[in-house]
Amino acid sequence: MRTIDDLDVTGKRVLLRLDLNVPIQNGAIADDGKIRACLPTVRALLDRRAAVIACSHLGRPPGAPDARFSLTPVAERLARLLGQQMAFAADTVGPGAAAAVAALTPGHLVLLENLRFNPGETSQNDAQRGKFADQLAALADIYVGDGFGAVHRKHASVYDVARRLPHAAGYLIQTETAALQLLTNDVARPYVVVLGGAKVADKLPVVGALLDRADQVLIGGAMATTFLAAQGLPVGTSLLDGDQEAARGFLAKAAAAGVELLLPSDLAVAASRDDVRPVHIVASDAIPAGQMVLDIGPETARMFGSWLAEAGTIFWNGPMGVYEIPRFAFGTLAVARAVAGSSGFTMVGGGDTAAAVRQLGFADGDFGHVSTGGGASLEYLEGRELPGLAALEADDPVSVPA
Repeated sequence: MRTIDDLDVTGKRVLLRLDLNVPIQNGAIADDGKIRACLPTVRALLDRRAAVIACSHLGRPPGAPDARFSLTPVAERLARLLGQQMAFAADTVGPGAAAAVAALTPGHLVLLENLRFNPGETSQNDAQRGKFADQLAALADIYVGDGFGAVHRKHASVYDVARRLPHAAGYLIQTETAALQLLTNDVARPYVVVLGGAKVADKLPVVGALLDRADQVLIGGAMATTFLAAQGLPVGTSLLDGDQEAARGFLAKAAAAGVELLLPSDLAVAASRDDVRPVHIVASDAIPAGQMVLDIGPETARMFGSWLAEAGTIFWNGPMGVYEIPRFAFGTLAVARAVAGSSGFTMVGGGDTAAAVRQLGFADGDFGHVSTGGGASLEYLEGRELPGLAALEADDPVSVPA
């Protein structure tokens, strides 16, 4: 896979696909980690006198403009971090984008509005998606993919445009794939995986692949309740969105393979996230009816910490509880301290986990690598082909569509 160092971009219009899908609360950016992660590539292209046309998605709008998902606050933050003025187009391939690109000069940047405001971006119809890709490709001479968090999607700006233009990967994708290779090739052992957070249905498939590689898999967060329920234990009103039959299969596979799949021994429970009464710590097999799991307990935090202290490699994806609420941040904080204190290679994966460690006062430099890709990292570790990476690895097109 070529990088931007292999391309002559001087004076060229470069369509740069970024992942600027940052959390926005009440119109303000809650965590700008993904914006900061793209800066090395953006700055390198600008320094080399490329005319940069940046694009990204934000959230999941319904294929039409929606002010709640506008990239306007992202454009403002990106300009501030770059320390220079930049243009912002109010559309993706319409008159606003055409005018902004026409006025763009080498060494300057324009950001297009949310790609997902156009239904062609995410369409499963190849022709519809290809038509949008043709319109995007017509804006530029070269395509650079650097939105690692989206490379597992077969979307127009991720996959199809790279098949229409000379292309290369940005520095972020290069960094992300190099870090993931440390989790798949010549892994330093013991290899400890920590999984938690919500979106359990999306994360369960990777458990099977990790059981083939890891020495210990530590399960917390909402994923833990799925495994507890799979064992027939009561979980009260806790979140359950995973396949309990699959969870039972993973427990059996772990036992057969000699891999330690560790579930919490104690948990913090309350009637709801908003319950202001004292938090109760209960055994994992004694969750009361009408109560929900909102964090791991202190005994579990100590147990997880002891395994992490001995690890040669750590991959962590998913908070241990509802870290946004201080009363339920204990488990995530304990795991973060243990991972940050490890002498082995450590990778923190997933937007929620990255946001959690920053909110709890950790710097990215406290870990070996803080990934911008949640689903992309997990699918890479599953061994799946990621469309965005496959497109960047392919040869340049013989001809570019008109």
